Amino acid sequence: MQAQLIAVDWGTTSLRAYKLAEGGHVLEQRSLAAGIMHLPVSPRVIRGQACSNGFELAFDEACGDWLDAQPDLPVIACGMVGSAQGWCEVPYLDTPANVATLGQALHAVRSLRGVDVHIVPGVIERSRLPNVMRGEETQVLGVLHRLAGEAGSDLLIGLPGSHSKWVEAADGCIVHFDTFMTGEVFAVLSEHSILGRTQQRGGAFDEAAFDRGVQVALSREGESGPLSTLFSARSLGLTGELSATAQVDYLSGLLIGHELSALANTQRRRRNDARLPSIILIGNAQLCNRYSRALNACGFANVTQAEQATERGLWQLALAAGLIASR
Repeated sequence: MQAQLIAVDWGTTSLRAYKLAEGGHVLEQRSLAAGIMHLPVSPRVIRGQACSNGFELAFDEACGDWLDAQPDLPVIACGMVGSAQGWCEVPYLDTPANVATLGQALHAVRSLRGVDVHIVPGVIERSRLPNVMRGEETQVLGVLHRLAGEAGSDLLIGLPGSHSKWVEAADGCIVHFDTFMTGEVFAVLSEHSILGRTQQRGGAFDEAAFDRGVQVALSREGESGPLSTLFSARSLGLTGELSATAQVDYLSGLLIGHELSALANTQRRRRNDARLPSIILIGNAQLCNRYSRALNACGFANVTQAEQATERGLWQLALAAGLIASR
């Protein structure tokens, strides 16, 4: 199959590049530890020009040989590459946002190769406490396209991670989303607080410890919020009830449990319905498996995981922007 598009998911810590054929079929993909905070620093020559720009260097490393073979391939990129710290800041697009509105708002950056890199805007929901996303909107749109109108209002799209997003959609549009800094708080507590002093990492996933953390978050003790339960990740170790290796997964379950307990309460209130919506998860398989386990404990009965959401979303945005032709 002939390549028609280069699609790039460029985040804070990593860069993923895809060479896509008709319909978004992945011909080849690459992953580099060259996120916007970890760009290459060693200068080199790109098409006869000395270059020390980290974005140019990373882009050339990821996609240069593909463009050598097909110089006319269009390029689209999403994620933090469009942030204030990125290659070029692209303004957020307000909710409601869909494929058409985002596709018509791409911003082109001319690379040293003479190729335009079309960057996808992020999405902002303006309120008393505004919410923003960059990259996740593309994944959500990839899922919504796959559903092709099948999804009703009884659906929530979850993107677990450092800043977990929970997205509500209607008529193919992103209309509302919430952010939980669960992953980043876990990292900070494990690496920079007293809780990490007695943890021992590197063991297999301790399901029992994780489930215990989730249940504590859902219990009467957990009703006071995470600040009232976090110290138990240390005190249970001091009393011999949690081993050093179990404390890591207990803390993970505790934080995820508090996140999902709050999410469940918010969903019931917003929908004025005791029933909880179906969930589609997007992201790292191991993390999504943890969330699936915790979601079930929180009463979310129908949980599935999406595949190739980013590639599908970037393909649809490229179509909407006219970078590739619809056939």
